[in-house]
Amino acid sequence: MSNDEAEGDSRRRAGGIIPGAAGVPAFTLTGSEPSALPVLIAVPHAGRAYPRALLRDMRQPASAALKLEDRFVDRVAIAVARATGATLLVAHAPRAMIDLNRAPDDVDWEMFGRNERPDPGSFAPGRRARSGLGLIPRRLPGMGELWRRRHDETDLAARITGIHAPYHQALAGAIAAVRERWGAALLLDLHSMPPLPARPGVSTPRFVIGDRFGATCHGSLVAGAFAHFNQSGYEAAHNRPYAGGYVLERHARPDRGIHAMQIEIDRALYLDSRLAEPIAPGLDDVADLLTGLVRQLAGEVSALGQAGDTRWSQAAE
Repeated sequence: MSNDEAEGDSRRRAGGIIPGAAGVPAFTLTGSEPSALPVLIAVPHAGRAYPRALLRDMRQPASAALKLEDRFVDRVAIAVARATGATLLVAHAPRAMIDLNRAPDDVDWEMFGRNERPDPGSFAPGRRARSGLGLIPRRLPGMGELWRRRHDETDLAARITGIHAPYHQALAGAIAAVRERWGAALLLDLHSMPPLPARPGVSTPRFVIGDRFGATCHGSLVAGAFAHFNQSGYEAAHNRPYAGGYVLERHARPDRGIHAMQIEIDRALYLDSRLAEPIAPGLDDVADLLTGLVRQLAGEVSALGQAGDTRWSQAAE
């Protein structure tokens, strides 16, 4: 991490390097020290710092960006973090360049002129890479191939070293600091989704809560999230069609007091009809809704920390 800047009671730290975008950090981490509450919000897919060379290599850069990005969900997250004091990690590197919610070895090597992995005998690329949405996205439904040419392996290495590795190091460090302070921590991995298909006689979910089918988060926190959305008049789904990805798999350790939950937000709630630009009332409403959620869950995470950390019980005696 580098370039620390104080912002009131918070500190903003810029880190990582975006190859081809000199002076633009790959991500920023903002939060008070010690943390103000046991919640950390991460936004891995809203980056909009596109190097010119990357745009030249894309077949339809504008259309692909709209589909790949969690469009402007970082603005929602920033508003929530400011209102609550939650620690906030926002990626600025675009998903088209590297997907921070994928494992660093989930690579489609055919994009690099190879028919097999360079280290035969190791495990094959995961389902995401085979579907076209691996570490470097290859294709999208309705658009086909995203790139004009094959990629260079040196570009991949630079992106992993400059963006992926330091982002996850920063995330792990921030979670550990929150866990140390509170006895437990909750990572909210914030995403956005296109509107889900409507089904006759069934309310369409506007949010999807993912916990890898119960593997990454205490059930009381998931139940609390559902209760909050229900009380606010919104339908939410659980793990379908989005259960969470590499971020949750890598960082969640519920048995150690580190819980992680992915939240997908219907883009139609805060973007215009083209799902391209934010609309003020909608964005403010979603931010207010999630502000209430963070405050509610923070209390529940704190209670989990007190119940699970012997230092708390000893201090109370």
